[in-house]
Amino acid sequence: MSINREALPSTLYTAEQCRALDRTAIEQFGIPGFRLMQRAGQAAWAVIGQRWPQLRKISIVCGAGNNGGDGLVIAGLAWQAGLEVQLVVVGERYAEKLRGEALEAWQWLCGFGVKADSWYPGLELHGELIVDALLGIGLSGQVRGEAASVIAQINRCEQPVLAVDIPSGLCADTGAELGMAVDADVTVTFIALKQGLLTHQGVDHVGALLFDALLLPDEVFEDVPVSAFRTDTEDLRELIPARPASSHKGMYGHLLVVGGDLGMGGAALMAAQSALRTGAGLVSLATREEHRMAALTRVPEVMCHGIDEADELEPLLAKADAVVIGPGLGQGVWGRRLFEAVLESDKPMLLDADALNLLAQSDSPLPEHDWVLTPHPGEAARLLDTDTADIQANRFEQVRELQSRCGGTVVLKGAGTLSCDGDVIHLCSDGNPGMATAGMGDVLSGIIGGVLARGMPSVDAARIGVLVHARAADLCARQLGACGLLATDLMNTIPLVINGLEKNV
Repeated sequence: MSINREALPSTLYTAEQCRALDRTAIEQFGIPGFRLMQRAGQAAWAVIGQRWPQLRKISIVCGAGNNGGDGLVIAGLAWQAGLEVQLVVVGERYAEKLRGEALEAWQWLCGFGVKADSWYPGLELHGELIVDALLGIGLSGQVRGEAASVIAQINRCEQPVLAVDIPSGLCADTGAELGMAVDADVTVTFIALKQGLLTHQGVDHVGALLFDALLLPDEVFEDVPVSAFRTDTEDLRELIPARPASSHKGMYGHLLVVGGDLGMGGAALMAAQSALRTGAGLVSLATREEHRMAALTRVPEVMCHGIDEADELEPLLAKADAVVIGPGLGQGVWGRRLFEAVLESDKPMLLDADALNLLAQSDSPLPEHDWVLTPHPGEAARLLDTDTADIQANRFEQVRELQSRCGGTVVLKGAGTLSCDGDVIHLCSDGNPGMATAGMGDVLSGIIGGVLARGMPSVDAARIGVLVHARAADLCARQLGACGLLATDLMNTIPLVINGLEKNV
């Protein structure tokens, strides 16, 4: 998925909220539904002209709903422009099923004399571009029968595909494939940004994501609640002031990283190093004695302490402004004792990796902490006593449930990472597949911890950390490619991103 960040709104909506916006525009602001449909068709047609200016033949696949109505408008515009139009309509007695604006679009199109072909298995789509206007945001059940056959045929084609509003077969609320979904090269979505386009399997199907508000006045959006917010730099810049010339290390916090059991010292060290790269003033590392010399050799700026017993943490905790615990911690006796000692402190803290697994195993009531938890879907499943598939099926619902049970701020990692503090969900639309590699979560923990140590509220530290992590990885991917990206590659790009937020460059 590629995103034109500057053109995407920061607000995200569910399918029902999008329908409410439609109704508000029509009923309260007097904008005819067919006019909105015409604007959608024109917006998609403008993208086609920009992306495929030499296009001569186009295949447009239309269902019987309003998404299909958008496609009918595109067919009329293509016909008027002199293109060879293959209009494919799906469903027996198609015209008889049309209602409302879709029927108006059909009647408008018939005035041009455009012929429509009824879909049948094996029908060849011979346009140089295929427009997917089959199924819209109202889809909730699994794709079956004729619709499944059409989607399979579109996905077998070699031509580029433009999806109208949403790739057919994708859930607008969760980003889940409903059995199967169109693989689009470009998706043009209208009026409001559907949250499912930016997370879970949605990112595999949308291609380049573009947005058009269809000229709706801002007032249309005032009475419809927002489901989530997309994290971007504009609001985060207000949270991180530029460094004064008189800066000293004491102004930027002291982070303690706890972890690195035998054989897993690298995880804690990556967290410590990424905290320094994020701008923490001081970073201490409490790890196994066996790892101390290697850590000092790798990152001499980190104050490394070999820890055998939990009571040795007390003086380190006393000096720290915040704690990251979990990277490489293990679930043995050593890790459990350090985990219990950290939880007894009142320091702002982040729990990751084995700290989350130990938390999931605890039978005691959870302490009330304004902490940050950073589970991947497997760890989230253990915390909620369910399975990974259930977590991924509705990431928005599950991150709220995690926060409700655990408190603080929960960061549910994955494509379209979500942060929730119990009030608002924030989604990060940055990042790339190269991040699917060992150690990336440890780097994220260190980045968030480095911000947390400055005294930042947990929700703000989480949002800043997630965005910095994702954009640093995107910079690396542009330089190196996604395949073979290492977590430590981010160490040189983290400062580029965080300095941009701090207005230091």
